[in-house]
Amino acid sequence: MARALELARQGLYSAAPNPRVGCVIAKGETLLGEGFHARTGGPHAEVEALGVAGAGARGATAYLGLEPCSHSGRTPPCSEAVIAAGIVRVVAAIGDPNPRVSGGGFAALRAAGIEVGVGLMAEEARALNAGFISRMSRGLPRVTVKLGASLDGRTAMASGESRWITGPEAREDVQRLRGESCAVVTGIGTVLADDPRLDLRLPDVLTRGRQPLRVVLDGGLRISPAARILAPPGRALVCTAQNAPGDAAALRAAGAEVESLPPGPTGLDLQALLTVLAGRGCNELLVEAGPALAGAFVSAGLADRLVVYLAPALLGADARGMFALPGLTRMAERLQWRFTDIRPVGDDLRITAEPA
Repeated sequence: MARALELARQGLYSAAPNPRVGCVIAKGETLLGEGFHARTGGPHAEVEALGVAGAGARGATAYLGLEPCSHSGRTPPCSEAVIAAGIVRVVAAIGDPNPRVSGGGFAALRAAGIEVGVGLMAEEARALNAGFISRMSRGLPRVTVKLGASLDGRTAMASGESRWITGPEAREDVQRLRGESCAVVTGIGTVLADDPRLDLRLPDVLTRGRQPLRVVLDGGLRISPAARILAPPGRALVCTAQNAPGDAAALRAAGAEVESLPPGPTGLDLQALLTVLAGRGCNELLVEAGPALAGAFVSAGLADRLVVYLAPALLGADARGMFALPGLTRMAERLQWRFTDIRPVGDDLRITAEPA
């Protein structure tokens, strides 16, 4: 199973919106075939592994990170392929949270006389597919808010200057976060101040050409059609308010999509944004924004994870903070998080936290 999950990670940057799945076919200690799901529309992990094992798969055990699918989509049901290959035992880490599958794959296997075991290394499998599980079970992507900050919790000087707080190793690590994400969200303030690209610059051998959707929240359509975030590679989506005064036609002519969202407490409705992105097949959402938008996601209870790159530098009391969280006046009102991982990245620290 450990090998199956290791194989699944080869689809970390490319399998979305499908789950990351690996498969190992073995008899005892003899490995007969292995495979992983690389991209949507491509063969699933079971089919890849069975193809390598060939006739040797008859009487063997299949180790899977996820319940085999039991419905026809872009590819035929994997449960049928497992049955046809003569597999006698399936060990799966977790069931498939997709309502179209959930339990159906296991039921088909058991009806064919195949022994099924579930739960081996389940925690690791769930972590690998946290975004897919979130979208299937909650109808929302998993939201990660990423920030680069100084030791005194500042993200930019008072003037807005922020390049570079963290070192090159941290910025390279952010590329991997983007690679794992289906969409990257920022606000119009960041676009106007920094004109970022927010594209993915990992090797094609890892991403297989996939770029996350770049999303700009811009209630007044102030973004320029020449903004770098709208340029290739990849696609861009500008979310704005209904009856926004800007020129949506010019943005569409520049290649961007434009979509209206209802108003929220402090801007656009972030819950509606997540619903729209989930409908587009977004499993993992990365927020790379200033303190206002980062704080809005946290205040709304929509941030599932914080990833903070903390640099050994001090920017001073006048510099900009990490989160705009108005209304907190008493210690009892504080928003409590828990650290799940702390590790060095170059000269900086990467701190990962989840709501307590």
